[in-house]
Amino acid sequence: MLKEVVFCLYYDNDDIRGNIEKSIEVIQNSGVSAKAVFLNDKEIPKECFPASLGVYNSDDVLFLTDSAMIASALLEQRAFVIGIMHDYNQGADFTGLKYVFSDIEDVEFDSYEKAYQRYAHLPWIIMETERCIIRETTVEDVDIFYDLYKDPEMTRYMEGLFDDPEDEKQYTRDYIDKVYGLLGFGTWTILKKDTGEIIGRAGFSIRNGFDDIELGFLIGTKYQRQGYAYEVCSAIIQYGKEVLLFKSLQALVKKENVISIHLCEKLGFKTATEVDVEENIYGDNYGNGIKVPASKAQYGRYLKMLLDLG
Repeated sequence: MLKEVVFCLYYDNDDIRGNIEKSIEVIQNSGVSAKAVFLNDKEIPKECFPASLGVYNSDDVLFLTDSAMIASALLEQRAFVIGIMHDYNQGADFTGLKYVFSDIEDVEFDSYEKAYQRYAHLPWIIMETERCIIRETTVEDVDIFYDLYKDPEMTRYMEGLFDDPEDEKQYTRDYIDKVYGLLGFGTWTILKKDTGEIIGRAGFSIRNGFDDIELGFLIGTKYQRQGYAYEVCSAIIQYGKEVLLFKSLQALVKKENVISIHLCEKLGFKTATEVDVEENIYGDNYGNGIKVPASKAQYGRYLKMLLDLG
């Protein structure tokens, strides 16, 4: 959990101090401690970071700095660091940082929290509905996914998991890093709000050969016919429109999957055409993330359904 935000600043003038004071107020109003330390006139050996800043357990601290040198020193100590870009440090090289903020005075607390969670390998809570929590998937979810997928009906119309759970866990690690980390969206885990049970998966993906962002969903057998899919997908579609600013979505549904076709129609999707879709692109084993050769690829016939979010 994020407990403190520390601004480690090299540049010092009234403009910068004013903007940092606004930022500290935003953070403190959200219940997290925050402070600024100006280091432009101090010679602090890099091996003393972050203890020299009064921080002795940096696992729950987020550092921000406008100095590439300070950023490098903090990174060497495995601290969680965000760069600050402003009028006085244009051209600063923040190589190695996952995030660089500009217009720091306008940054909302949610951005600090989400950056910290990404560094600390904590899943983002994407949204809540009346009965569900939708959050990023974790490696710990994988074992429960195998329980959800064990009913043959679950994979009648969609791909299953890898034969070896360790392959699925490695795929999930790569997915968290390369998809969540780069795109900021993906397929998420659905939990019942009252019990914390994992009941399914839903979210967005980008499929090779298609222009539109794709909506996908899966609800475990014992939780079906209770309105969860419609509840969750409605909220995810709204999130795609209002937060991610998507203009349209597609759903690819096997022609025989009458229940999912009906759900998509209820959500506002309209059938556009029939398409062949590549399935099981990694085969039964994830390995090094290498796709199945084209000569061995499997294809299925799907309805391409579109939703205009205009």
